Amino acid sequence: MTAKPIHIIGGGLAGSEAAWQAANAGVHVTVHEMRPVRGTAAHKTGDLAELVCSNSFRSDDAETNAVGLLHAEMRLASSLIMGAGDANQVPAGGALAVDRDGFSQAVTASIEAHPLITIDRGEIPGLPPAEWDQTIIATGPLTAPSLAEAIAAETGQDALAFFDAIAPIVHFDSIDLKTAWFQSRYDKAGPGGTGKDYINCPMTKAQYEDFVQALIAGDKTEFREWEGTPYFDGCLPIEVMAERGPETLRHGPMKPMGLTNAHNPEEKPYAVVQLRQDNALGTLYNMVGFQTKLKYGAQTAIFRMIPGLENAEFARLGGLHRNTYINSPVLLDTTLTLKSRPGLRFAGQITGCEGYVESAAMGLLAGRFAAAQALGQPLELPPATTAFGALLNHITGGHIATIEEGGKRSFQPMNVNFGLFPPIEPGAIVKPEGRRFRGKEKAIAKRKAITSRALADCRAWLGSAQAEAAE
Repeated sequence: MTAKPIHIIGGGLAGSEAAWQAANAGVHVTVHEMRPVRGTAAHKTGDLAELVCSNSFRSDDAETNAVGLLHAEMRLASSLIMGAGDANQVPAGGALAVDRDGFSQAVTASIEAHPLITIDRGEIPGLPPAEWDQTIIATGPLTAPSLAEAIAAETGQDALAFFDAIAPIVHFDSIDLKTAWFQSRYDKAGPGGTGKDYINCPMTKAQYEDFVQALIAGDKTEFREWEGTPYFDGCLPIEVMAERGPETLRHGPMKPMGLTNAHNPEEKPYAVVQLRQDNALGTLYNMVGFQTKLKYGAQTAIFRMIPGLENAEFARLGGLHRNTYINSPVLLDTTLTLKSRPGLRFAGQITGCEGYVESAAMGLLAGRFAAAQALGQPLELPPATTAFGALLNHITGGHIATIEEGGKRSFQPMNVNFGLFPPIEPGAIVKPEGRRFRGKEKAIAKRKAITSRALADCRAWLGSAQAEAAE
């Protein structure tokens, strides 16, 4: 154990995971979390790792899905976030979704109980003092303005911002199941699921067209002057998607493919709104893909136009919060360290990754890197063939930094995806014996080859890191 603790600013998913990894390596850790001393526009509690948007960690398929692969690698690395997620899962088809309160409470309890972790409740208004030997900034999308200004002053780079919009949550007993029905797309069952893990609300063509027009015309929140920044395409408000064309929603969150109306199997829905279980009790369901910046009155009126939700009671309406992230390919080295200040790392969404799991994964790496440096051990990077390495490489240099028209930087938040992985070696994909690939077989085989290679390389990397720590 070292005399000087590692300081982690921010107790979200990335900060909590970083603290857990560093402490389990034998280093004292102090987590600085400003809530509940100072709240944010989106958080409701003082718990660590509070989920402010969806309750889904997305696909848990480790064979053919990149985020499912990242789940698997994090489990191999004894991730706190994945452990709490697995312990608090709710049915969600092929996805891993969690009871949001149970999840954050489990993370908080684990951090509080760890003998090498101290939690300091209070805001850090600027960059850490020089006497803090190792620091990780993991303040996420809601970085306090004072700290954001200090980061900008240190880096000489303007922080970029975009909006994450929060989807509404509906009370289950207010949903009309004479109109809506339970079904996962293509009847696919996931962890803890049955193949009937979503509530589906069907729309005719006329209902869909009226709904789209209402979204476009609905009263929306005004942007503040300091919020004049672009949206991230991975988290567009539903009404912004509607404005992009009348068919956009039908090919996005409201696509009817893979769903059959249980009440009228012969009638194909023109569009479908899906709701996913949000808590373990099954009393709350969130509207999938329905993040919004509509004002509250407009939300209740417009969303009750959806068949099956005519009498919906909302446990939470949608909202907006600002997200800030840095130009990581320019500012950070391959160990997530700020090039201008050794010993200061960044982790989570502030680095320009997108998604709960991706943010936690960067926290996991930052915690391990900081602990190794504090203990005088070699910093071995995860192979680029792993989900860890693919995402790290994108954030710290895989993106080609360019300046777009108007002076805006092109670097934007990224979910983990197979496009970030190195190509599969020739001969790694084995064709079915005696015949050619058919349909999607080749794509599936390629994905399985990528994930198989990744998991093998991740196990080797983790084994090597453990061996070095033991020496």
